[in-house]
Amino acid sequence: MNWEQLLSLKRHLDAEPRARKDQDEVRLGFEVDYDRIIFSSSFRSLQDKTQVVPLPVQSASHRNFVHTRLTHSLEVSVVGRSLGRLAGSIVLERHPELKQLGYRFNDFGAIVAAAALAHDIGNPPFGHSGEQAIGNYFLSGAGKHFCEKLDAQEYEDLCRFEGNANGFKLLTEDREGIPGGLRLSYATLGAFTKYPKASLPHKPSRHIADKKYGYFKANQSSFENIAKELGLQKRSDYGFERHPLVYLVEAADDICYTLIDFEDAINLKLISEDYALENLINLVKHQIDTAKYRGLKTTADRLGYLRALAINTLVQDAVVLFESHESELLSGNFNSSLLDRSQYSAQVKDIIDLSVKYLYQSDEVIEKEIAGYRIIESLLEVFCNALVNKSLDQATAFDQLILKRFDFEAHDLPKDSIYLNLLEASSFVASLSDSQAIQLHHTIKGLL
Repeated sequence: MNWEQLLSLKRHLDAEPRARKDQDEVRLGFEVDYDRIIFSSSFRSLQDKTQVVPLPVQSASHRNFVHTRLTHSLEVSVVGRSLGRLAGSIVLERHPELKQLGYRFNDFGAIVAAAALAHDIGNPPFGHSGEQAIGNYFLSGAGKHFCEKLDAQEYEDLCRFEGNANGFKLLTEDREGIPGGLRLSYATLGAFTKYPKASLPHKPSRHIADKKYGYFKANQSSFENIAKELGLQKRSDYGFERHPLVYLVEAADDICYTLIDFEDAINLKLISEDYALENLINLVKHQIDTAKYRGLKTTADRLGYLRALAINTLVQDAVVLFESHESELLSGNFNSSLLDRSQYSAQVKDIIDLSVKYLYQSDEVIEKEIAGYRIIESLLEVFCNALVNKSLDQATAFDQLILKRFDFEAHDLPKDSIYLNLLEASSFVASLSDSQAIQLHHTIKGLL
């Protein structure tokens, strides 16, 4: 792989390549990507999607701040921008021909920031369990009977419904009057796709790119076209090598969820301040200004100071790793995340273990996941049946009401594909915010 191809400004339906030297420096194409994502309805819905801890509106006045998918995504984007700029400076020094083509270190920051901003855009409501709830509906729930009507990959797409693949669908899929979705640059789409493979085979190797999958069968040809333009090497008959900037997007996400989820647990008093701060100090003990730290009087100030140091420490370490392994990243031979190779991996693991024990397994989070399973299951039952029945010209009066209320009548889904109708229903449910899903569940159940 080579950087000139990997930094492609091309977009869907472009007849000719876009040269970097022809870009308007006031508003670069990579910065347009960021703007298009942040103004999209899919991104706005993240403001009411659970990151880890649910935050009902009625409780906001008497509890400390916790992160939503929106605030998490914004923070990941900021960290990603720093990672991209630092790494970009290194790449440009090593590859001066890129400077001659007009590329600047800010380009790398803009690409990573945009991809990081969108990294959770396809995730369902109710946190990480939302994906499992959708998959469970088809694997062992009421949707299991659809199995006989699907091929192996189609069924795997649904049984292991993946927010990353749904994100790629949202960003790239044609809609009526809007070909190519958001029409992002191929560089940003490449940096967004952490798992450049289809759903089958499932985890064929221990390579980080095989941990999950990044596109549905319905969108596979779109990704293959992007991969060809970017020069992503084919790893096998089921996937491609990662875009090197994926590792920076992934590092930004890993840094933020490690530290920010931990911070939420402290703010909610699920982890004691002394115990928590001790673990953060272990991560940044060589960077602490002791006099400054001792002068901080509140938990929030102490926590904020240590968090800033910790983010900077992990960012600098990730950039060093990126620099050291650039050739492996370009050849596809780097098989783990950057944080897995970090000199601070032991300290990071200690922090994550505490979050798992006291936050991810807290009663409030588990109760949210239980409710989420039931809500998502009931919504899928209604929307899957409505769309499939429509495709078979067997829509009931109730199905027609559902289709009319949620504008599915305008969707031109093929009648000969049960798979595409089920995928559309699943993607629709995944697009709902927590509050929308709850309200819609109440409406369907007649609880007005």
